Amino acid sequence: MKKIISLTALVALLAACTDLSQTGSTNYGADGFGEETLVTSPTDAQPQLNDTYLLAAAPKYYVGAAYKVDGVQYIPVEDLTYNQTGVAGVIPVDLNGTKTSNGEVFDVTQMVATSKTLPLPTIARVTNLENGQSVVVRVNNRGPFVNTRLMDLSPAAAQKIGLNGQGKVQIQVLSDQTIAVKNATLGTVSQPVAETVVVENVEQPVASEAPVTGEYSVQVAAFYAQDSADSLAQRMKMYGDAVVINEGDMFKVRIVNLDAAKARGVIDALRNNEGMAPGLLKNGRWVNADSI
Repeated sequence: MKKIISLTALVALLAACTDLSQTGSTNYGADGFGEETLVTSPTDAQPQLNDTYLLAAAPKYYVGAAYKVDGVQYIPVEDLTYNQTGVAGVIPVDLNGTKTSNGEVFDVTQMVATSKTLPLPTIARVTNLENGQSVVVRVNNRGPFVNTRLMDLSPAAAQKIGLNGQGKVQIQVLSDQTIAVKNATLGTVSQPVAETVVVENVEQPVASEAPVTGEYSVQVAAFYAQDSADSLAQRMKMYGDAVVINEGDMFKVRIVNLDAAKARGVIDALRNNEGMAPGLLKNGRWVNADSI
C-alpha cells in the first residue's frame, strides 16, 4: 500500500536532516524504493512537440548551487548529453499550484517533472522501461529529495506512460528543444545545436610552457555513467586539463590546475561556446563561478 505523508510533517522532517537551502522548492520524500542501474539503448527519433507550453519561456533560467540530500551531494549543471536510467516516482497532487524553483506554477495536468541536477527548464524524454511508453516533459522543479529516485513526474505525465507509483525509467535530455526553451527564457537567439565549434575561435586560456598548478577547478558535468563522463572529458581537453573524478556514485568531469585568470577564461568559453553552466571550485571547495 502506498504511504501517504503529510506535506507539513515531511517538510519539517527533511529540513531537520537535509541541507536544501539552495533548492528553492517545496520538499517531499518517498518510501525508500531502491534504485537500480539499468542499461538501455537510446531512441534515435526525436518526438514532435505539439504542446507549446513545453517550449514556453520561463520566469527565470535556474541552475542553482550544490546541495546535499541525506549526505549525498548534488551539483546542478547543464548537460545536453544527459541520458540516465533509474527510478522515477510521481509528484504529490497536493503540490498543485505551488511555485517551482524557476518561478513557474506546478500544474498536475501538464507534462512536467523534477530533477536534482538539470537546469530549469530542461526538456527531456522519459521512457517507462517496463512497457516502452514515452512522454516528453518540461523539467521545471528541483526534487525528488530522496536518493533512491532520479526524477518525479506530474500525475498526468506518469499516467501517460503507465507509471503507477514508482518504476524504472530512462531519462534523455532533448538538446534542440532544451536550447530553444533556454534561449526563449534568456531572450537570446537560438543557435543550431549541430553547429561545429571551430577550435581556433574557441575562447581558451593561453597555454603555458610550464606545468600549471593553479588552485581552481571548473566542473563541467556529473554523471552516473563513467563512459559518459569519459566521453565528455575527452572533448573538454580543448579547454585544458580535463579529468574524471569519481566521488561516491558520481563521475565528475573537471578542468583542473587553473589559476584565477585561466579559470575565468574556461568558464566564459564553456558558457559562450558550449551553452553550459559550469561550476567553480577553489582548493576543492565550491565558490561562486562569477567570483573571479
